[in-house]
Amino acid sequence: MKGASEGLVSLFPHASSNPGTLYPFFDMKKIEMGHGSGGRMSSELIREVFLKYISSDELRLLEDAASLKLSTAGAAMTTDSYVIRPLFFPGGNIGKLSVCGTINDLVVSGAVPKYLSLAFVIEEGFSMEELEEILKSTGEEAKRAGVSIVTGDTKVVGKGDCDGIYINTTGIGETLKSMSAGNISIGDAVIVTGTVGDHGTAIALARNEFEIDTPVQSDCASLNDMVNPLFAIEGVKWMRDPTRGGLATVLAELAGTTGLGLQIFEDKVPVREDVRFISDMLGYDPLYLANEGKAVIVTSEDASEQVLGILRNYPLGDNASVIGHVTNKFRGARLTTSIGGERNLDMLEEELLPRIC
Repeated sequence: MKGASEGLVSLFPHASSNPGTLYPFFDMKKIEMGHGSGGRMSSELIREVFLKYISSDELRLLEDAASLKLSTAGAAMTTDSYVIRPLFFPGGNIGKLSVCGTINDLVVSGAVPKYLSLAFVIEEGFSMEELEEILKSTGEEAKRAGVSIVTGDTKVVGKGDCDGIYINTTGIGETLKSMSAGNISIGDAVIVTGTVGDHGTAIALARNEFEIDTPVQSDCASLNDMVNPLFAIEGVKWMRDPTRGGLATVLAELAGTTGLGLQIFEDKVPVREDVRFISDMLGYDPLYLANEGKAVIVTSEDASEQVLGILRNYPLGDNASVIGHVTNKFRGARLTTSIGGERNLDMLEEELLPRIC
């Protein structure tokens, strides 16, 4: 974490008058402006809290930059920012989400995730207990995914200048497979790795704006263990994680990029019954709700069964399904409904649920 050791004891009104005595960090229950000063309070926050949960060999050096090793000729890099509300939701929190979201962006780009950076913007007065809970899940998810958090930054802003905590990430991975919409051709299969709309529904319910008591959990998860084996299959051509805008927006974007048609069948798209029920109640379409642990994959028709077989070997892929195919009979994404009608799937015009990731 940059700037952890800068500053003088005299800058901090709570610091001990004895220069050899550390600031009594664990007396603090909330984040103070001094925690973002770059001095003693910052140093103790990083050493006693951040490194407790997200430590790595590179991070422990507390240098301004991490030295990385990549064994392949190609590398992938992505960045994202997380401003979710609420910070805690069934199935995860902003910390876990920041790791999963960044890992998944690399995975669907054909890369094996290796390194992450994390930058935190924290509001003055934020609960130290909640910060530790967020960091704990952040570290656990990175460890579970086999990814090292190697550098980061912490800033504290005044009360009311941000909503609790925001996280920015950068991810770097080793590219193993080229993924391009230009590889897609007529007859290819469109696969989704699991039920859609789970995250968007969980967030909607967690905001307590609706009096609905249904235990829907976010699908927030890192996909690399399940998806990495697909890189060895020649017929796998393209992937995307359907986050904001959901499955329908991803399909509409893909159709626009390729100039081809995507014929999708509603009865093939996996949707949890409780998600479908809640969507009907609230007037949402599950196809447009966010996901944080799913991927859309386009493969050759011949490779589709092999891909499904691999996906279904993992709990995250239990409900993997071929939901349609690529066609030249029309342009755009088109849904054949369960009652035999048809409708176009267009890009989402505006967010159904702001600040879901």
